[in-house]
Amino acid sequence: MPRLVAIVVAHDSAGVLPACLTGLAQAHVPALVVDNASRDGSADLAEAHGARVIRMARNEGYGRANNAGVRSARGAEFVLIVNPDVILEAGAADALLAAAGRYPEAGLLAPRLVEPDGRVFFQPRSLLSPYLQNPGGRLVLPEGDACAPFLSGACLMAPRDLYLSLGGFDEEIFLFYEDDDLCRRVADAGRALVHVHGALARHGRGASSAPAPGRIHRARWHQAWSRAYVSRKYGLPNPAPGMLAVNGAKALGALATLSRSRIERYAGSAAGALAALRGRRGLAREGLAS
Repeated sequence: MPRLVAIVVAHDSAGVLPACLTGLAQAHVPALVVDNASRDGSADLAEAHGARVIRMARNEGYGRANNAGVRSARGAEFVLIVNPDVILEAGAADALLAAAGRYPEAGLLAPRLVEPDGRVFFQPRSLLSPYLQNPGGRLVLPEGDACAPFLSGACLMAPRDLYLSLGGFDEEIFLFYEDDDLCRRVADAGRALVHVHGALARHGRGASSAPAPGRIHRARWHQAWSRAYVSRKYGLPNPAPGMLAVNGAKALGALATLSRSRIERYAGSAAGALAALRGRRGLAREGLAS
């Protein structure tokens, strides 16, 4: 078993998987693709590119699927969580592994993520790190390796044993904020979150799954629900009432514009907040609550 194995969760990701898997192959990082019941041939495509594939019978959500992949990567020292719309640049995997050697206290390491417009993604605060001394989220981009309050789940590397010992991603979360939650638990365990400046990855941002009817509503539902869930988990103020009021009003306003995307966006957020207020589990929406 190689020292590092990449876990790629796919759901209708055929449009972006080839570039992702090609980048991993060029870096000599074996890929384990967990296919969340794609309908566009993603699983077959991944196998054609040489990846090992786990085919889920239904869409289990981002966290559950990643956990299944990490459990299956037996023998690997590190796992690299990679969204299918992320492409590792040459040398990125080696730079991450070298950084793990320099910083043995690191629990998570992430590359420098570059968005499609050329901006570097670096989040200077996290909902779940209110104790950090940057409440306004003032952005100062690192000029080298740096500790961070948050690392994006789009691409991050972790020691496999540590990931599993912490339970991996919280499986109550179907989508969104699972990376914030994992970062918080890694930090609470006394391990560092390290931005590795010399490792470069390009992120398609939002291109992991092909557009489909209702997908905007579904995503915004889970985003609102998950924000309320993790806030409650860590004793933070409940954002659900405010999200319901704001997004409910915006949804009513969007009706007048007849903009389907705006209606889906705001109605989805309002519905997710309402579900959280009513105590509904996020998994129940997807038929996964059992």
